[in-house]
This record gives sequence, structure tokens and C-alpha cells, in this order.
Amino acid sequence: MKGILGRKLGMTQVFTTDGNLIPVTVIEVKPNVVLQKKTAETDGYEAIQLGYEDVKESRANKPAIGHAAKANTAPKHYIREFKADEMMSLEVGAEVKADLFKAGDVVDVQGTSKGHGYTGTIKRYNAHRGPESHGGSKNVRHIGSLATTGRNNGRIEKNTPMPGQYGGVTTTNQNLTIVKADAEEGYILVKGNVPGPKKGLVVIHTTVKPVKEVKAPELISYAETEGK
Repeated sequence: MKGILGRKLGMTQVFTTDGNLIPVTVIEVKPNVVLQKKTAETDGYEAIQLGYEDVKESRANKPAIGHAAKANTAPKHYIREFKADEMMSLEVGAEVKADLFKAGDVVDVQGTSKGHGYTGTIKRYNAHRGPESHGGSKNVRHIGSLATTGRNNGRIEKNTPMPGQYGGVTTTNQNLTIVKADAEEGYILVKGNVPGPKKGLVVIHTTVKPVKEVKAPELISYAETEGK
């Protein structure tokens, strides 16, 4: 599994040479630093630990500073581990950039979904509204009857859709295709949407689905037409 950390910037669209429009999410990917290599001998499993975005030493504790110093880098704001079968050749202190992936790679993108606060069942679970015509029930957006799921002595069943906190949870969108990866500019274009708000942290890693790669779309290059 390959993986890298970045920040979601927003969505835009690109065009292929045959005229198709592709909606894409732009993910800013600054260099990730390998902070640690975990091995079966020392840790019981193999993994690569990546750090993303520097933190001032005045805002970090001594363990974090000492851990980052082993990789000859500054303390990091975000630290994540990835199964190291495809990244075990990396050494501590090495930088991982956007070109870790290429166009056509199929990935899963993990992020924290947008928080919506305390909401009702209509917004939270897409429930139906109540009747509104002819002066009928005034129960338009209320949850309605709860303890009528058969002979249950009026007991409310577990997992019954009810109002509550909505969003703000770790979410993964699977089977997304990378349209373009640019290490120089530091961004990755992913087809479709990814979880989270703008500037939210996302983790891109090789998909767990069977198909790991598809044919990469050929994009229009505007650099060729700028000089004309």
C-alpha cells in the first residue's frame, strides 16, 4: 500500500483531448517526511510513518521534537502510518511527494466529513415529511411514532433513526481515480469528490478494491496553446 497526506483545496473540472469533462478535487500535497520505519523485529509489524506540516518547536513537546530530530526535520502537525509493503525502500528522513502516485492509479481518500451539528431526521437520515394539506397533522418535521415496530411492548428499538449529531466523522471514499499528479506544483487531481471541507486534511492511499490501476485519461495541455 502507498499513501500520502494532503489538504483538500476544492473542486474544479478538466477536459480530455476527446472533449469529455471530468470533475476533479484538487488536493494540495506538500512533501511528506518519513519519520520512522517500523519493522517486525522491533515493533511486531511493518509500516512507514509519515509526518505532514511543520510545527514550531515552541508549540511541540520534547518527545515530538526528539522523534522528528531522528529524521532531521521539524516536528509535524499530522502523523500517519501506512502498511509498508510498497514503501519499505524509503529511508528515515526521505521526502514523499505527489509523484508517489501517477495518473490512472485507483485510490481511497479518507477525511473528516463536514459537521452539521444537531439535526433532525429529515436532514440526517433523509426521512419523509409529514402531511401538510387540508389542516391535517401538524407533525410535519417531527420524528413521528417510534415504538410501533411490532409486538415490542412500546420499546424503542436500537438504531432507530432519531435526531442527533450529524457529520464530523472519519469517512472514506473508495475507488477514486487519480487524473493528474504534479510533484513540482505540489498537487493531485482526484476524479470526483472527497470527504471534508476546504483545507481539511485528507489521506490518500492505494485502494483496497481489487482493481488498482485503470487507463489514464489524456488531458488537454493549455501550455501548448499559450504561445500561439
